[in-house]
Amino acid sequence: MLGPNRTSTSEFILIGFSTFPQQLLPVFFLLFLLMYLFTLLGNLLIIATVWSECSLHTPMYLFLCALSISEVLYTVAIIPRMLADLLSAHRSITLPACAGQMFSSFTFGFTHSFLLTVMGYDRYVAICHPLRYNVLMSPRGCACLVGWSWAGGSVMGMVVTLAIFQLTFCGPNEIQHFLCHVPPLLKLACGNNVPAVALGVGLVCIMALLGCFLLMLLSYTFIMATILKIPSAEGRHKAFSTCASHLIVVIVHYGFASVIYLKPKGPHSQEGDTLMATTYTVLTPFLSPIIFSLRNKELKVALKKTFLSKLHSSGT
Repeated sequence: MLGPNRTSTSEFILIGFSTFPQQLLPVFFLLFLLMYLFTLLGNLLIIATVWSECSLHTPMYLFLCALSISEVLYTVAIIPRMLADLLSAHRSITLPACAGQMFSSFTFGFTHSFLLTVMGYDRYVAICHPLRYNVLMSPRGCACLVGWSWAGGSVMGMVVTLAIFQLTFCGPNEIQHFLCHVPPLLKLACGNNVPAVALGVGLVCIMALLGCFLLMLLSYTFIMATILKIPSAEGRHKAFSTCASHLIVVIVHYGFASVIYLKPKGPHSQEGDTLMATTYTVLTPFLSPIIFSLRNKELKVALKKTFLSKLHSSGT
């Protein structure tokens, strides 16, 4: 029950980049727009290439295709709204729209983490158990792994969103962020159950992400142990090259996430926190297709083949 001087909030104001000098906002808009378009183009090109090239119809590229889809949906859930707010004086967002954005960002964000974990397991099986690879990574098994990743992401998105939006928001309605994110929303919530919800949501998210990280760490521990046993340097290089792009993406993914979520408590400027948040929401998705395209020889050849054939067909 709300007290006599408390009213439930029906919409929020996304502060975002409004604290920056106004002359910088068009620069940010152009920079983030170009990065967003490149992210979309890169991921859609990967999806189209994997779909059209029969040689890439393998578990590794199936997982990469699913990862690209989750990345496209994740950026679509966040960046268009952020770009619109950069050039708008009216930055309000309704409660249902805020809940929808939170559900989408958490669903696709956690799906991304689960798929990276599955890709780590795929590389572990390929390098440590090559003779059993076709059995352990059968088409049905791969489809189940992708399906469970998406289901897990959806459950995480639903749990977090329901936990946050069953709270009552009263008083100030300014979200100190450019998207509906958990920590700034918790600051606007009122009621005795806010600390319990904050602790519960934090534990669920940390356990899920830490579980993914530890599974990937375990996979790569076995992978490195197996690679070091390969007698020839060429064999070691060939084995490592099959998982190098995935490993780099994992380091970038968790590196930027840890910088944001594990930064020490204390006073932080709004501008610094906002720019730091863009490393995870804009920069990481931007880098991912670049890393996979440049570090994966098979994909790079297929991309060139697909792209050149499209240019040739359009030219004729």
